[in-house]
Formats: sequence, structure tokens, C-alpha cells
Amino acid sequence: MRIGAHVDPAEPLAEAAARGADLIQFFLTDPQDWVDPKDRPDAEAIRAAEIDVYVHAPYRINVASSNNKIRIPSRKLLFNHAAGAAKVGAKGIIVHGGHVENGDLAKGFDNWRKTFAYAADNGGFATPVLIENTAGGDNACARRFDNLARLWDAIGEYEVGFCLDTCHAFAGGEDLLDIVDRLKAITGRIDLIHANNSRDTFDSGRDRHDNMTSGEIDPELIVAVIRAAGAPALVETPGGVEGQGADITYLRERLA
Repeated sequence: MRIGAHVDPAEPLAEAAARGADLIQFFLTDPQDWVDPKDRPDAEAIRAAEIDVYVHAPYRINVASSNNKIRIPSRKLLFNHAAGAAKVGAKGIIVHGGHVENGDLAKGFDNWRKTFAYAADNGGFATPVLIENTAGGDNACARRFDNLARLWDAIGEYEVGFCLDTCHAFAGGEDLLDIVDRLKAITGRIDLIHANNSRDTFDSGRDRHDNMTSGEIDPELIVAVIRAAGAPALVETPGGVEGQGADITYLRERLA
């Protein structure tokens, strides 16, 4: 079982080595900016490294939005970040499911469909897109699994992956006990797990990650989710090298 961490993008390979990580995830730009990624001078070294790489798309991307000034730039930004992710040999680019501002979720799901149609008309995404479940929002496309099922009905004709965040699921009100079976019944796959504990209680709607043994989720339940999914996992937890290194060790020992 491959275990890793979300790391600072400045020197991702050094960050991986410091944590003993098998895989890494990082941003290509400031996640709060609307900018396309630049070519990285270390791209060849990252591609050649014996480590799996994932890229997280900017937080600002919301292709489900009912606002044209958000939705259309979001599509283009996701397309361009997927191209940047391909240059570092990423196995996938993770993007949040997004939300609609006016409560019309059906329109949001259709906007997701149009995003994949846009990509198909422009040569396809250069890196597989993994949609991630989110923790909060009443009009979120991927918080509640009944809405996630509607989203997959809209985009199922396209090749799309799924990233399960354990903190987001717990804070979003989804029981982790049988979550793998329920998710696979909807998406047919789990490509990556964001193995995070939660600083907040069940169904809080708050996206605040905690370390494995410090949060509101029984850490053994997170281990069970990873084992049942059989997917690579990475932590997006606080504490830098020390905190994430301890979390990686905790997961690795229990998944051995």
C-alpha cells in the first residue's frame, strides 16, 4: 500500500524523502489564484523519480457554478492545470466537486458534463481528472452521496476518477463505516484517498484536517477505509515533516 503526503511545491522530492513518502501531491500555483502553471525546471527529475505524483487543482475552480464569470474560466483553468500536471508525470489531477450559487443542482451537474465535453473538443484532459468529495455547502455537487450519484449520472459517459477525502466525508455527514461499498456503487472506482482526520464533529460541514490520532474520527476507521478501497493514500494533515511523517508511519504500520 503506497502512502504519502501533500507537500510544498518548491522542492517536492526533498519533501517526500523527508517524510519517507511513496507518493506526493502538490499545487502547481498558488491555489487561490486564477493563473496557469509555468513549466517547472525540475519536471524531468520529478517524472524520473520512483514516486507517484498527484497535482491538486486550484481551490478557486468551480465548474459547476451558475456564474459565467466563474464557470468558463474554471473550465479553462482546469484544462491548463491538467496539462501542467502531465508535464510532471502526474497520475491524476484532483479537483473539488464545486457548488451552485442559486440552488439549481441539476444545472451544476450539467455544467460538469459540459466541462468534459469542452475538454473532449480540445483534445481531452492531459491528465486524468479525479473529482473529490467536499465537506460543506447545501448546494454542493459532491458532499452528499445522493448528489454525487446525480453527478456521476451526468458525467458517466466520460473517463473520470474519484478521490475520497475521509475528513470531508465525515464532516459532510457521510458514515465512513460502509463508505467504500457505497462509493463504488456510484462511481465504480476510488483512485486515491486523502487520509485526513477531522478537527470537527460529524456533519459539521467544516473542512479542517487533523492528524491521525488527534481528531474526531477513530483513526482505525480511516485505516479500514484505505484497506477496503485498496487505493493509494496521502495525508493532508498539519505539522509539516514531523506531523505528516508520524501520520504516514501510523498508516503504514497498520496497513502492513
